[in-house]
Amino acid sequence: MIDTYKRWALKSVLMGAVAASSGLALAQSGAWPSQTIKIIIPFAAGGATDVLARAFTDKLSLALKQPVVVDNRPGAGSTLGAAQAAMAKPDGHTLMIMSTSHLFAPALYKDLSYDALTSFTPVTRLVGSGFVMVVHPAVPAANVREFIALAKSQPGHLNFGSSGNGGNQHLVSQMFLNATSTDVKHIPYKGSAPATTDLIGGQVQMSFMALSNAIPHVRAGKMRALAVTTTQRSAELPGIPTMVEAGVPGFAATAWLALVAPKGTPPQVVARLNAELQRIMQEPDTVKTLANAGFDVELAGPEELGAYMREESGKWLQLAKNMNLSQ
Repeated sequence: MIDTYKRWALKSVLMGAVAASSGLALAQSGAWPSQTIKIIIPFAAGGATDVLARAFTDKLSLALKQPVVVDNRPGAGSTLGAAQAAMAKPDGHTLMIMSTSHLFAPALYKDLSYDALTSFTPVTRLVGSGFVMVVHPAVPAANVREFIALAKSQPGHLNFGSSGNGGNQHLVSQMFLNATSTDVKHIPYKGSAPATTDLIGGQVQMSFMALSNAIPHVRAGKMRALAVTTTQRSAELPGIPTMVEAGVPGFAATAWLALVAPKGTPPQVVARLNAELQRIMQEPDTVKTLANAGFDVELAGPEELGAYMREESGKWLQLAKNMNLSQ
C-alpha cells in the first residue's frame, strides 16, 4: 500500500514538473500564443471592466497575432469568474481582469475554492477610477446633504443598487452609509449593467457607479450626480463636487483594475504580456479613450502589482472586519 502510494505521489510530482517545463518551453520557443487568448471578466457585460477591455483587446490581439476575446463570468461578487480563472490551465491562454472587489471577496465568502492572492500570477496593473454617487431623477435630493436628510427621515425605505455582494459598488456604498449613519437597503445584482438599468428605471434610488459607467447617463439626464469619491473633481464632470466638498469629511474611494493569470503561468509569458500592455496602455489614443470613460492609466509591472495586491488585501479585509459586513 505504502509503495503504491509512493509511486503515485512520485508520478504526480513528475507529471507536474513535465507540465511546468512544457509551459516554459512553449514560452521560450516562441510558440505562445498558439490559440485564442481568453480574458475572463468576473462581471456582467456592459460594465466598467468591459470598457477597459475594449480599449486594449484589439491592439493586444494584433501584437500577439492571435484573437483576444472577453468571457464574462458574473456572479457572487466576482468569485465565480475568479474560480474559473484559478482552475484554468496556466499556459497563458486564460487571463482575468481583477478589481478591488477580488481582494475584498474573502471577507464575505468563506468557502472559496481559491486563494485571492496565491492562486494568481500578477501581470499588469492597468487603471484606476473613482466613483460617482448618483440618484434617480425622481429622488427629491439635489445634493448629498439633502439625500442624507431624506434617508434619515425614512430609514430602510430607500434602496441602493450594486454589482453584487462584495463588489466595489457595494463596498463604497457601505462606506458612505457608515460615514453618514444612514440606513439604505442594499439590492445586489449580477453586475453593474443590470444595476444601472434598474437605477434608470427607478427600481432602485441610489448607487455609487464607476465614472466610466455613469458619465453618459448623467449627461443624458437619466440619473443625477451628487458627488464624486475622488480627492479632486472629475474633468469629465467638473460641476459635480467631491464627497468632501459635499459635506462628508475625509471620504474618498477609488477602484483599480489589473490583469492576472492563473498560478504557474510561465514567467516569459507574463513578461511578454506586461511589455505589450505597458506599450498599448500608454498610446495616446488609448489614454484618451480611457480618460473619456473616467479611467486614469495607472501602470505597474508584475512585482509591483503583487506587492500592491498584498497591501490592498490587508487594507480591505480589515475594513470589512471593522464594518462587520457579511454576505
